[in-house]
Amino acid sequence: MKVVRLKEPGVWEQLEVEKPSDAVSSGNALLKVKKIGVCGTDLHAFKGQQPFFSYPKILGHELAVEVVAVADDVTNVKVGDKCSVEPYYNDIIGQAVRRGKTNCGEHLQVLGVHVDGGMQEYFEYPAKFLHATNSLTDDQLAMIEPLAIGCHAVDRADITHEDIVLVIGAGPIGLGTIQFAQLKGARVIAMDIDDAKLEKCKNITKVKDTINALGNVEEELTTLLNGDLPTVILDATGNSTSMMNTFKYAAAGGTIVFIGLFMGDVMFHDPSFHKKELTLKASRAAMGEDFGRIIRLIEAGKIDATSFITHRMSFDAIPTEFEKLYEKKDLIKAIIEF
Repeated sequence: MKVVRLKEPGVWEQLEVEKPSDAVSSGNALLKVKKIGVCGTDLHAFKGQQPFFSYPKILGHELAVEVVAVADDVTNVKVGDKCSVEPYYNDIIGQAVRRGKTNCGEHLQVLGVHVDGGMQEYFEYPAKFLHATNSLTDDQLAMIEPLAIGCHAVDRADITHEDIVLVIGAGPIGLGTIQFAQLKGARVIAMDIDDAKLEKCKNITKVKDTINALGNVEEELTTLLNGDLPTVILDATGNSTSMMNTFKYAAAGGTIVFIGLFMGDVMFHDPSFHKKELTLKASRAAMGEDFGRIIRLIEAGKIDATSFITHRMSFDAIPTEFEKLYEKKDLIKAIIEF
């Protein structure tokens, strides 16, 4: 079977390896990969800028798969099922997992980051992390994991219908975050440095208010909100300047959630932080139950899973075409297809 592996930053290698046996281990399923979403994590890894990462590695954790074999003790999926893959698991049950925080366990493993991922034709995986639905397309299934990131971040923010929510970053994570915040009934404002992305954001999410982050953001916010400021800010940029500016934009008593991360330190003016009594939270990965919830929301037509897919490439073209994604100014989400 075919495998594409990132040998080192900027260097792909194509491999031919033996297909895994249909006689899978207890609790596992053998999966045929159908489509792979390209995540910011993959782009950072290619450039050598992804934390908690080592080489060589098979990338890919936003997956649409088909079950081709299951162990005798597997009951939640069957051969022929189309599934989204929950790509996070804990081999060791640490303190966080014992407290129900499976998404940030001290020993968390993520497909395509800590262990080999989905840029291969087949792989074996624990069936309990598969979420089956035969009513969604492969495109929709591949988008469930990135949507889950935004879903979990909105849960972390404890948003209510009374909140004013500012989502910074109109990429795929930001677009998903906006949709889940809207489901809470909150007023949502989108912000980015790219007017074209903001226009796409309006078309996809139907958000009414947008702000370009290169302008006078505080002035624009207070004008738009009649002197008020956002009570919840979710930053999906992974940009240090953007993330540290959120402390200025937040209303007193507000909440800031960092979805993205960068290689460095977050700094803020402590007296202002205390004066406003702000709450700062990180949001990592997602919870297992988020996947089933998102599947139901897509099936009900309440979440758009595919409008922000802008580019496609074949699996065989990864070594020659992947780097070109950095040149695509209109890139929101790319899908790799077998």
